[in-house]
Amino acid sequence: MFKIGDVQINNRVVLAPMAGVCNSAFRLTVKEFGAGLVCAEMVSDKGILFNNEKTLNMLYIDEREKPLSLQIFGGEKETLVEAAKFVDKNTNADIIDINMGCPVPKITKCDAGAKWLLDPNKIYDVVSAVVDAVEKPVTVKMRIGWDEDHIYAVENAQAVERAGGKAVAVHGRTRVQMYEGKADWNIIKQVKEAVNIPVIGNGDVQTPQDAKRMLDEIGVDGVMIGRAALGNPWMIYRTVRYLETGELIPEPSVREKIDVCILHLDRLIALKNEHIAVKEMRKHAAWYLKGVRGNARVRNAINECNTREELVNLLRQFVEEVEAKQQSDAQAV
Repeated sequence: MFKIGDVQINNRVVLAPMAGVCNSAFRLTVKEFGAGLVCAEMVSDKGILFNNEKTLNMLYIDEREKPLSLQIFGGEKETLVEAAKFVDKNTNADIIDINMGCPVPKITKCDAGAKWLLDPNKIYDVVSAVVDAVEKPVTVKMRIGWDEDHIYAVENAQAVERAGGKAVAVHGRTRVQMYEGKADWNIIKQVKEAVNIPVIGNGDVQTPQDAKRMLDEIGVDGVMIGRAALGNPWMIYRTVRYLETGELIPEPSVREKIDVCILHLDRLIALKNEHIAVKEMRKHAAWYLKGVRGNARVRNAINECNTREELVNLLRQFVEEVEAKQQSDAQAV
């Protein structure tokens, strides 16, 4: 349990903001599995200021998701400040987060995302301007640096703190690493030792045991789980339980996975409409089936589904096949 500004976070497990994934349907599902804080996918500051319909729809938050951190990105102080003011006054988000970690070239070439990591003074300037303009607590999500020659994680986090930021989440990779290689938890530890605001560690937390190790060894206030939660909200639940009780809950059955996948699908349909939701859900359904024996054929078939009925029937049929095979194997023994 920790606080970001005046926002109480009831446990130390945080869902990472993942672009193209962390909409309200996914966040609510993960929240129901016990996440202390969920983070929305990054939203363009200019999209907000130009009243882009798709962008404004991304600001929707279900009250059941709260507490929630809403992340904005941009490369200019003025537009980030104006977007933050809009989020502050026109959404029910609890926290405003500034993205300083996205490594994607189309973001960094606009001086946004990880491009901020090259200049602690610029970070101080923009964070202090946003803090002064809004009432909600302001946080920053960053990487340890741009590349191995430009790792200013400690200076950047100190700039966030001096500017009035209320927490910093640190992904233990550089921008150049993208999502490859190993996350450097030692640099996250250096950040934690250098600032007094909460530090949330991110990178290579793939099991509940990883989360506990990061908390114990690095001393962070919270652990941020990203890719390990894709198609697997049980990772959140199992981590919360493990941290609280030391008990390692078993992995879910295939039927449990598909039931939650369909719940997720129906929430996405309610959020977007059936045509868009089914197309978006194809990748999620494949993630839900990851690790299940014999999933290759059905994962290919998922990409041909265009309606809820097609997708649900395919998934239900797969469950029946898997359970029949399990029963047959058990009887053979």
